[in-house]
Amino acid sequence: MRATPIRVLVVDDSALVRKVMSQMLSSDPGIEVVGTAHDPLMARDMIKQLNPDVLTLDVEMPRMDGVTFLSNLMRLRPMPVVMVSSLTEKGADITFQALEIGAVDFVTKPKIDLSHHLEDYATEIVAKVKAAAKARVRPYTPKADSLKSAATAPPAARLDLTHKLIAIGASTGGTEAIREVLEHMAHDSPAIVITQHIPEAFSAPFAARMDKSSPMRVCQAEDGQPILQGHAYIAPGHRHLTVERSGARYRCRLHDTAPVNRHRPSVDVLFDSVASNLGANALGVLLTGMGADGAKGMLNMKNAGAKTICQDEASSVVWGMPGEAVKLGAADHVVPLDKVAELASRLIRS
Repeated sequence: MRATPIRVLVVDDSALVRKVMSQMLSSDPGIEVVGTAHDPLMARDMIKQLNPDVLTLDVEMPRMDGVTFLSNLMRLRPMPVVMVSSLTEKGADITFQALEIGAVDFVTKPKIDLSHHLEDYATEIVAKVKAAAKARVRPYTPKADSLKSAATAPPAARLDLTHKLIAIGASTGGTEAIREVLEHMAHDSPAIVITQHIPEAFSAPFAARMDKSSPMRVCQAEDGQPILQGHAYIAPGHRHLTVERSGARYRCRLHDTAPVNRHRPSVDVLFDSVASNLGANALGVLLTGMGADGAKGMLNMKNAGAKTICQDEASSVVWGMPGEAVKLGAADHVVPLDKVAELASRLIRS
């Protein structure tokens, strides 16, 4: 247990949002809001003065945008940052840039006019700030552009059925971990199905971003969609994704049933369906994430004959989900993130 409260600096250009978020965070005895700032330049000075443990940062602000400020911060004074994003296409794009730079996680802007949702929002922001305080933060080093080019683009899409399948689950830190894996998968890899805890408005932009980074074809899953070799399917941010067998092929199925482990989509729901429908023809991968979602599902996959991989603690932003799977004995292999794609590719083809 932490001996002292987590010291948080709230940065947002809206006075009302600063007030509401400060009240939400301060309501938890494990958190102390040490200050608020209305723009990044003010935040820069307050970070020097107050030495906070965690920063909440609005992605769109005057004088200096959140991403520019974050890139400078993560180069010069790396610290845990939770981004606060608007539910817009622009907001999603900026948020994914921030996660690539090194932000630990993000929440959407609180809907001040919907007071009955604020309690749920308070629970979410408190949990994410607490997770961020424990996160492994690394200095930001700009990466070479990894987008597909005409020279490296895969051949025209093939419509081969897949008889083997990789199922991936992730949460906090997962958007970048998934990108790392997909970047290193061959264009003709067995199909991949993915559940990442993410808001509804962000899952389609996330899938589009992954499609630009990976040799595979990446899309947001649709109900009834055939699962094909060389393709990756990401669960929509508000629906469970499962795999269903239909004759000689597999299909994506989407469900609006209740959240599992407080999540919809849930990794356990995906993994359980893969265990039931593919057995030893599947591989389960559990990446960085807060909580325990996916741990029991991975154990079910292993018991059904599937091979399993967990990201190791040192390379995880938060070693919650993979750590719980390891505790259950669900992991055949525990490896650093940069080894996951190579190992997964080898195991699924063996």
